[in-house]
Amino acid sequence: MLYDNGALEETVQISPYLIDAPITFINSRTNPLCNVPKITNGNKPVDGGYLFLSPDEKDELIQNEPESKKFVRRVYGAEEFINSKERYCLWLRDISPKELNKLPMIKKRVQQVREFRLKSTKAVTVKSADSPTLFQQIRQPDEPYIIVPRVSSENRRYIPMGYESPETIITDSVQCIPNADLYTFGIITSNVHMAWTRVVCGRLKSDYRYSAKIVYNNFPWPEPTEQQKQKIEETAHGILDARALFPDSSLADLYDPLTMPVELRKAHIANDKAVMAAYGFGIKMTEEECVAELMKLYQKMQG
Repeated sequence: MLYDNGALEETVQISPYLIDAPITFINSRTNPLCNVPKITNGNKPVDGGYLFLSPDEKDELIQNEPESKKFVRRVYGAEEFINSKERYCLWLRDISPKELNKLPMIKKRVQQVREFRLKSTKAVTVKSADSPTLFQQIRQPDEPYIIVPRVSSENRRYIPMGYESPETIITDSVQCIPNADLYTFGIITSNVHMAWTRVVCGRLKSDYRYSAKIVYNNFPWPEPTEQQKQKIEETAHGILDARALFPDSSLADLYDPLTMPVELRKAHIANDKAVMAAYGFGIKMTEEECVAELMKLYQKMQG
């Protein structure tokens, strides 16, 4: 028996995830279960905050050292991405020693990064003091990518994801899927993928913690026909088009259950239907039924 929403349901079996589904354990995976684009973490700064700039600090730096402008980049962590917060960083991968010596305000920050890292009790951080111009770990894509927040509110029906250019730097509070197509975007922003996420993901307090090794890498993707794939690409583009109708609204605004625009909601529903069709799922299937079928598909793919 399964107790759900105040009612008792008779079930054949109860999975470890407390749903009527095959008894399946989702373990950590380094690579995706299916032949799909890989997801990676963003860049890890470990800089004491000295490589980051507020809008005012950015303006002051460029006003005093105009040549610094080419080293200042827009940066997104989960907070900045979801709430459209303006933040910048110093991206100094290509700076020469001569250029750095001509930019004393930047050089001071680099010195502060070095001092911060040398005080660490972690050997890897102390070692990274030898390269204080750089983030400690760099995983910046060289091509457009899908940005995926690592933590998102449980109140949202969909985890906000989106495309960014390689010029926008990302921190390790988000993950990214480099060079991902619209089909990929359509699948991972669908109700099917969200249902899977809600069941298998970890939690930070009550919010969703989207793990590459648990959620994304274990997700069983459909095997669509070419027509079904094209349909998902169209509906995925429809989601982006619907968002573009509200350029003054953040993703937090757009995906708040109370303020989500009708146009965006309809675009997501169209995408949900296209993805469910690719799986062969009926549109009246419940979320729990979808997850049960995904668990069966996962077991089959696992062999």
